[in-house]
Amino acid sequence: MSEENRGALDGAASETSVSDLIRIRREKLAALTEAGENPYLKVRYDFDAYSSDVLNNFDEYEGKNVRMAGRIMSRRDMGKANFIHVQDGKGTIQCYIRINDIGEEKFAAYKKWDIGDIIGFSGEVFRTHKGEISIHVLEIELLSKSLLPLPEKFHGLRDTDMKYRQRYLDLIMNADVKDTFVKRSRIISYIREYLDSKGFLEVDTPILTTHELGAAARPFRTHHNTLDIDMVLRIETELYLKRLIVGGMDRVYEMGRIFRNEGMDPRHNPEFTTVELYQAYTDYKGMMEIVEELYPFLAEKVCGSSRVSYNGHEIDLSHFERLTMAEAVKKYSGIDYYDWKSDEDAVSAAREAGVEIPDGAAKGSVLAELFDAFVEDKLIQPTIIYDYPVENSPLAKRKASDPNFVERFEYFICASEMGNAFSELNDPIDQRGRFERQVAEKLREDPTSTARVDEDFITALEYGMPPTGGLGFGVDRLVMLLTDSASIRDVLLFPTMKPVE
Repeated sequence: MSEENRGALDGAASETSVSDLIRIRREKLAALTEAGENPYLKVRYDFDAYSSDVLNNFDEYEGKNVRMAGRIMSRRDMGKANFIHVQDGKGTIQCYIRINDIGEEKFAAYKKWDIGDIIGFSGEVFRTHKGEISIHVLEIELLSKSLLPLPEKFHGLRDTDMKYRQRYLDLIMNADVKDTFVKRSRIISYIREYLDSKGFLEVDTPILTTHELGAAARPFRTHHNTLDIDMVLRIETELYLKRLIVGGMDRVYEMGRIFRNEGMDPRHNPEFTTVELYQAYTDYKGMMEIVEELYPFLAEKVCGSSRVSYNGHEIDLSHFERLTMAEAVKKYSGIDYYDWKSDEDAVSAAREAGVEIPDGAAKGSVLAELFDAFVEDKLIQPTIIYDYPVENSPLAKRKASDPNFVERFEYFICASEMGNAFSELNDPIDQRGRFERQVAEKLREDPTSTARVDEDFITALEYGMPPTGGLGFGVDRLVMLLTDSASIRDVLLFPTMKPVE
């Protein structure tokens, strides 16, 4: 191994030695350019096989010539013969290179190439004496020069911050990271497949809007120069999708980016991907059925089983328990909502259980507080919690049988909320009143808010919206679940990061 390549794998290399390695690589590039062999002028290299094709179908490929391309990841120098490992878009394969096969001039040029360089090669598929499937290289060329040494081979990127900032390097060094993002792409594809098969139509709605819509979240603000108006990045897709239900598009969904100018933690990023779907002539029970079908479908497609491992737990996605919020609180705390005769009874019961509740709190608010205190962290296996108190779900449709509750559910896996659904409010008079109260509250909290009643949406409801079920869930949290990833940053190719000074 050359000193340059040995240094590229040396995790203890000093800043000075790294600088020397970079200088050496740039000198090699200059020499190539001066000789009329600038690798950056290469514009195309046709290949006919990936490493995974050969490794998974050796009997089919043995003895045949293949043409491949990829990045040099290691080199074992044996004088007039070398073994290298080349990483392509689907894996890594060993190559055997001899001076007698490619010629003295090409071999001498090849010996100056570095770990990280991108090459094209062709040769015969065979198995070594040690049993490793390999390519006996007969032709080889340099396609692109790597001017920076890769991280140390066996420890990879140990700086977590650097992994997120330089995702391209993380993908080069860590095959499992690449697998996560391949799965993410497949999950998105299968979500579409499922919804399309159910007759839903995928649509696009505006990302830039003139005022804050629907959800109670702080938006990112911007300015449209031509129109000379302030605008915000959307914090939800709900109200535009419901307009389409009014217009007769009975089943619609949108998968897209949402932007919320709020906190960051392992489960929250300022921009994230959601799916929102709406179906006419159904209710929140219809949305439950979709959740209970979709999750095992995705797990089977992506993981090969409806049982997945997440956060140290084996999760069975083929079964969702259904509990009302009142039932769940009684199950895990022993406190029965229906024993309370008044708001005061509710406050007293919560305080006796050790939960601090302010004076004057309504029964519904107390129930929600007890849920947070006693229930949520127990919901490891898939659980649908439905019938929320009206106090903490002001925009949902009330239950006809009990106006103290609304037709809403959230579902939880591994003690984390994964999605939210409603029987959608379609009463324009009620909707206006709720919007007015919501806008007033936002303006009290933030006088600079652009929140206002969405008059056009009210107009749409006045033309008549059929009974409708709506569901929204985060794609990123779903990917975390199906890839057993601890942080949302692990499933976003380029998570939001504070700039390096």
